[in-house]
Amino acid sequence: MTDASQRPEARAPRGFVDRRARDVVAERRILAAVSGVYEQWGFEPLETGAFEYADALGKFLPDADRPNEGVFALQDDDEQWMALRYDLTAPLARFAAQNWETLPKPFRRYAYGPVWRNEKPGPGRFREFVQCDADTVGSARPEADAEIIAMAVQGLEAAGLPAGSALIKINNRKLLNGLMAAAGVTEDAQKLGVLRAVDKLDRLGPDGVRLLLGEGRLDESGAFTKGAGLNAAAAERVLAFTAAGVGGRAETIAKLADVVGGSAEGDEGLAELAAIDAALTALGVAADRAIVDPSVVRGLEYYTGAVFEAELLLQTTDEKGQKVTFGSIGGGGRYDDLVARFTGERTPATGFSFGVSRLAAALRAAGRDAASAVRGPVVVIAFDQARMADYFALAAEIRAVGIPAEVYLGQSGMKAQMKYADRRRAPAAVIVGEDELAAGTVTIKDLDLGRELASKVTDNAEWREQRPGQQTLARAEMASALRRILDAG
Repeated sequence: MTDASQRPEARAPRGFVDRRARDVVAERRILAAVSGVYEQWGFEPLETGAFEYADALGKFLPDADRPNEGVFALQDDDEQWMALRYDLTAPLARFAAQNWETLPKPFRRYAYGPVWRNEKPGPGRFREFVQCDADTVGSARPEADAEIIAMAVQGLEAAGLPAGSALIKINNRKLLNGLMAAAGVTEDAQKLGVLRAVDKLDRLGPDGVRLLLGEGRLDESGAFTKGAGLNAAAAERVLAFTAAGVGGRAETIAKLADVVGGSAEGDEGLAELAAIDAALTALGVAADRAIVDPSVVRGLEYYTGAVFEAELLLQTTDEKGQKVTFGSIGGGGRYDDLVARFTGERTPATGFSFGVSRLAAALRAAGRDAASAVRGPVVVIAFDQARMADYFALAAEIRAVGIPAEVYLGQSGMKAQMKYADRRRAPAAVIVGEDELAAGTVTIKDLDLGRELASKVTDNAEWREQRPGQQTLARAEMASALRRILDAG
C-alpha cells in the first residue's frame, strides 16, 4: 500500500472526457447509419493513421522547430516531427497525393475517427473528438458538390434527425470575391473585416453588420469593434448581397446576379450555384433541405468554391429545460488547393464533415437520442457459490439465442444484486434458487416494466399496488420470455 502523499490523483487531462455506454452507443449508431448511406452512394471507407508528419498539416504548423501549438506533436527518432491529426482532410490530401497513380479518379471516400487539437478547452470544446467526413477528390464538376450536399442531407436524417429538421445552406467563395471587387475592396485586411461582419449577421442583424462594415460598432458592454471601413454605398451593396437569400434556390441565384454579376469570378460562381441547384433538384433535394444563403461565411481562406453549412432547425433544450440554439452541426465545401501542397498541381476536391459527438448531443437535446434507453445485459442472480456452474450455464443459454447476459460476480446479497442489475439497465433479472433448479424452472423479473411503473407512481401505496412483473416458468420457455421483454422495451 503506497503512502497517500505518493498516490497520483485520479483525474482526466483537461479537454479529454471519459464516456460510458450511452454516449459510446449513440455515436456508434450514428456512424453505422451514416456509413451505410455513404456506401450506398458509392463512397469507400478509408482509415489513416492517427499521426501525420507535422509539415503535412499545412496551416496548422506554426513552428517548424517545435510544432506543438494547435497540434500535439512529438519528434521521432529520425528527428522528424509527427503530430496527431488535426482533422481528417489533411490525411486525405496526403493519401491522395501519395497514391494518386493507383487510385480510381475521382476518388470517393468517407472516414471517421478521433482528431486532436491542442487548444484551450472550454464548455463543449474538447481536445479530442470524433469527426466523420465524406469527400470526392478529382472532380471539378459542381455536380460533385451537389452530390455531397444531397448525401449529407440523407446521412443526417439516417442518423436520427427528423426529415426537414436540418437545413444545408450553400454559398460560393467566388461570389464573395466578386462582391469584394464590386464593392472596391482590394486589401486582404479589409476583406477579412467584411467577411467577419457578414458572419455576425444572425447575431447582430443588418443594422449591427452595417456598423461593422463601416467605422465600427460599440456593444452593450462599451467595447468597440473596429469596422471594415467601407463607404455607405459599398456597405449597402454587401447588405443587399446578404439579403438576396430569400426564396427558392433559383430565385436567390437570380437576385445574386443583380449584385455580383458582371465580374468573371462572380459569374463563374453563379454558374456553379445554378449547376448545383439543377443537380439537387434532379436528386430530389427540395428547398426545405438545401437553400442558397449568401450570408454563409465558412473558412474562406481554405475553401475555393462552393461552401455549405448544416444548421439544426429543431427546438432543443438543455438538461435544465432551457432552450438551446445548436446552430451549425456540420459543413464543408470545395477545396481545390489542398492536394497541390504535395504535388504542385491543383487537384479539385469537395467534401462534408460533421462532429459525431456534437450531432449526438444535438439529437439528445432534441429528444431524438436513440441510445437514451441503452440496455445492459440480462443479469443472472447468483445465490450460492456452489451453484456458479449452473448460473453460467443459464447465461450461456441466453447468449446462445442472441441476448446479452452475464452472471453477477460480486459478493453481495439479493438486494444489492438487483440494484446492480438496475444500474446496468438490465431488461430483466433471472433468478434461480434451489427450488427452481429442482423443478427445472426459472423466475424472470421484468426490470423494464419495473422502471416504467416506478416513473409513473406518485406514492408508496401506489407502488405497492403496481409491483414490477415477475413470472416463474419452465426453463425451456426462458429465452422466448426474455425476447418478449426485449421487444416490448
